[in-house]
Amino acid sequence: MARRKSFLRHVRLPLGILAVLVATPLVLTPVYLVVPPISVPMLARLVTGQPMDRDWRPLDEISDRLKASVILSEDGQFCRHWGVDFTALRVEIDNYLAGRETRGASTITMQVARNLFLWNGQSAVRKALEVPLALYIDLVMPKKRIMEIYLNIAEWGPEGQFGVVAGSYRAFGREPQNLDWRTASLLAVTLPNPLSAARRRPMPDCCASPTSSRAGLSNMGRGLPAWGRPAGWRFDDSNLPVYIYSVDGGIYDGVLCAG
Repeated sequence: MARRKSFLRHVRLPLGILAVLVATPLVLTPVYLVVPPISVPMLARLVTGQPMDRDWRPLDEISDRLKASVILSEDGQFCRHWGVDFTALRVEIDNYLAGRETRGASTITMQVARNLFLWNGQSAVRKALEVPLALYIDLVMPKKRIMEIYLNIAEWGPEGQFGVVAGSYRAFGREPQNLDWRTASLLAVTLPNPLSAARRRPMPDCCASPTSSRAGLSNMGRGLPAWGRPAGWRFDDSNLPVYIYSVDGGIYDGVLCAG
């Protein structure tokens, strides 16, 4: 009996910590449906007294070009998967086990999970935790809200710039709804790590607009014609991502990956 009490006394604290870690995302994710969240990196900078710049902006007040550019750059299957791209993840696991270079296979939802509840840095443990968290977030939140949170908590500068407003002003000195295709694409390509992206060469002019990425567009949409020219991006009343493209000078709305 004494040995059993000693065992329980030793595991009580670890079990309590584990319970808090599990309960935190379960409780906060529904709250974040209506409350603007603060990310772990943002909280870390506040606690350590480092500067932090974030101005929340509703999704409807952000350039459609940036939304489309982020999808193309970060997660072409965003509206098809349930938070995790298992095909890409399986490839990354095979590469990891074989000792080959890995890219991470993080979807936008997985990046939201990491920023809200986990830590940065390469870690197989963190990646394993991202999967159930992303599935839960995708279950609770509509795609529109996931995208809105992502664009408002992503780290977009080396000096504590978080969210698209701070990133847009730092890079181009303009409001995020005023981004054109080139500036939107250049801003999107810095994700998900602006610190390493700052050391990369600028994107060539040929790749500065999603109009040049026929393969990326065809992967995103169903039946997107080769002659369609990108004209924008929005979410419809049912929170389904909608890709807008022009045909012979006219504008056509098509629901992207409906269902």
